[in-house]
Amino acid sequence: MEEEAKTAHVLVVPFPGQGHLNPMLQFSRRLVSKGLHGTFVVTTYISRSKNLSSSTDPLRFDTISDGFDEGGSKQAASMEAYLSSLHSTGRKTLTDLLKKHQSSSNPIDYVICEPFLLWALDVEKNFGLVAAGFFTHACAVDNIFYNFYRKMSPDPVSGPVSMKGLPTLELQDLPSFIVPPESYPANLKMIMSQFANIEKADFVLIYTFYKLGSEVVETRSKICSLLTIGPTIPSFYLDKRIQKDDDYGIDLHTIDASISISWLNMKPAGSVVYVSFGSIDNINEKQMEEIAWGLKRSNFYFLWVVKISEEAKLPKGFAEEVADKGLIVNWSPLVKVLASEAVGCFLTHCGWNSTIEALSLGVPMVTLPRWSDQPTNAKFVEDVWRVGIRAKVDGDPIVKREEIEFCIKEAMEDVKRNEMMKNSEKWRELAIEAVNEGGTSDRNIDKLVSQFINS
Repeated sequence: MEEEAKTAHVLVVPFPGQGHLNPMLQFSRRLVSKGLHGTFVVTTYISRSKNLSSSTDPLRFDTISDGFDEGGSKQAASMEAYLSSLHSTGRKTLTDLLKKHQSSSNPIDYVICEPFLLWALDVEKNFGLVAAGFFTHACAVDNIFYNFYRKMSPDPVSGPVSMKGLPTLELQDLPSFIVPPESYPANLKMIMSQFANIEKADFVLIYTFYKLGSEVVETRSKICSLLTIGPTIPSFYLDKRIQKDDDYGIDLHTIDASISISWLNMKPAGSVVYVSFGSIDNINEKQMEEIAWGLKRSNFYFLWVVKISEEAKLPKGFAEEVADKGLIVNWSPLVKVLASEAVGCFLTHCGWNSTIEALSLGVPMVTLPRWSDQPTNAKFVEDVWRVGIRAKVDGDPIVKREEIEFCIKEAMEDVKRNEMMKNSEKWRELAIEAVNEGGTSDRNIDKLVSQFINS
């Protein structure tokens, strides 16, 4: 009797943060839908706190340690301390995990890891495995970081900055880790380290789709074997080819989706401003106050995500004062909310996950970028993809309530909204086209799977 062919087994290792878990988790499910076995690696803390041992997900889950098994990054004294522990403990426990799998009846054949985990690629290559690096920033942002890492661009002093494949960038459009570089030393070190050994990767995967940035994709493709594989959001919102796939499934925050969705279901189409500034962004009290009164002055319905740690920064009595217009929640399922017909625009920090989800769901944006890659994403939202408006700062740096009111009205009711809506729908259609059968991302994923199966 002929022996049955073994199904290829891929191990996926993300950085343990919400904005990193989501796209890589969803991409892993798409690989499983293409016929691979997939094991997704999370930290011990995440596995325990989310009870992943009882998961019915088509993916399997396994764990490594970041050295803070009881509280994750919140347990660490600083970001520097967390990253140091993740480097040392993560390296050792990933090595142990691979030894365990390689001595089992279903060993790992291939690994996909996030280049933020510089050590992960080294560990995988020590086992002789085919490996891919999965970049979770926009391709444009990766190109900026790469240019500065390789010193292909001069240190910005007064701007503007020109790079091949990108529009001209002012200082305000560059990632905060570059301008000024001394502001976030631990983050900058981690960002730049992702290029230190990326040449060891057999493939580089970019969380975007080709037509969203063909020029910069072509530029980066001349440097490495690059595949665009996005958007990697739940299939229900795009191509609908993966059954029962309407949520990411691992959320590091407690969510009661019914509160937000039930409230939205009672609102007219296009009448709600959705406000969310991501999982780690901290906004100072003055800016929170300006956002609050800007929302009230706009006189639109709004759904605002305010983390428990940020609630004290709201103006006293604000929630009660706007109860007829606004709902304030501690967290919400972003992709499900953006998919609601009631949402007319998205007031966002412009992190890449939030940005590509809004693009994929055809929602115009008002952007308040603050740090990291957000300023660059905001530049593209307003000037390249033309699906939003960037709120202007006015000292401190603070975006004043009058500016927030103005931008919301531009996105919700002015003539400019028509252009934003037209362009938003165009990018949504192109996102669906990319992941649908025969699209650019679908073909790239098939190419990757074929390489995995046949190598």
